[in-house]
Amino acid sequence: MLAVKTLNQFYGGSHTLWDVDLSVSRGSRTCLMGRNGMGKTTLLKCIMGLLPATNGGITFEGTDLLQCAAEERARMGIGYVPQGREVFSHLTVEENLRVGLGMRKNGARSIPARIFELFPALKQMLNRRGGDLSGGQQQQLAIGRALVLEPRLLILDEPTEGIQPNIVHEIGDIILKLNKEEGLTVLLVEQKLPFARRVASEFCILDKGRKVAGGAIEELTDQFVRAHLSV
Repeated sequence: MLAVKTLNQFYGGSHTLWDVDLSVSRGSRTCLMGRNGMGKTTLLKCIMGLLPATNGGITFEGTDLLQCAAEERARMGIGYVPQGREVFSHLTVEENLRVGLGMRKNGARSIPARIFELFPALKQMLNRRGGDLSGGQQQQLAIGRALVLEPRLLILDEPTEGIQPNIVHEIGDIILKLNKEEGLTVLLVEQKLPFARRVASEFCILDKGRKVAGGAIEELTDQFVRAHLSV
């Protein structure tokens, strides 16, 4: 579904991604892992068109993403939940969710009922401002906003960061539910090893901007963890 080939990226004078290859198969749940500052968020931003790739290739269902603007990538069926959630703090929950409607191909103007089935708390808080929500509620809102697109690929950048444990578990349940019941393909960045092992089907480790390991999540050995993930 998503293929990254020999991708290189420079940020100023720094070479941040080095010949990165990444393949995300349809229906998979791929976890991008690595210590802080290893290029994970940079890679996601290149996929979404928020940072320019210096060279290499990125395709989504056979379409060259490097020729597409960021908003086109959303319309193609890629939902994105950035690190830090980035909800609009002065807009209400409903207004935040409606932002995603503008990216839908079919021109639908109503929030899908599925969002409130997955996140019933959001329905009770439609008139509350995004900035008044807790961190966990904001993360639910950010995921809901991405799902308004009804994407085929959902990209999440550290969805459990700063979230209370019960919401972390709930987010894991929702990712698995969407994947198993609706076939949603997922690519996420995650630092919490237990969450990654529970939710992911595949893994890819970046170290100093280079892919150093990957495979089925069952192949994520303690040796890989000690070498590339332990702090």
